[in-house]
Amino acid sequence: MDFRRLTREFLMGESKAPSVASYIQSISEVLEAVTPNTKRDSLRIERAKANLKEIKRQTRRLQERVTMLEEQVQVLEENKE
Repeated sequence: MDFRRLTREFLMGESKAPSVASYIQSISEVLEAVTPNTKRDSLRIERAKANLKEIKRQTRRLQERVTMLEEQVQVLEENKE
């Protein structure tokens, strides 16, 4: 593990942008922490949680598809050479 590189990336802001999964996790944590004051707010939060669950599912499918396509491209590039 290259601590010098990790430190430089951290200090210089060169680290990678957060992934979609980390954004989803963050939103999920916020929704869990919110305390609804009314029934209407409670229903909105539940709807948001359901939508977030669907986003997670779709993101997982997209990532699987991207991985599969990257493997196919790699095979095609190997065959080209």
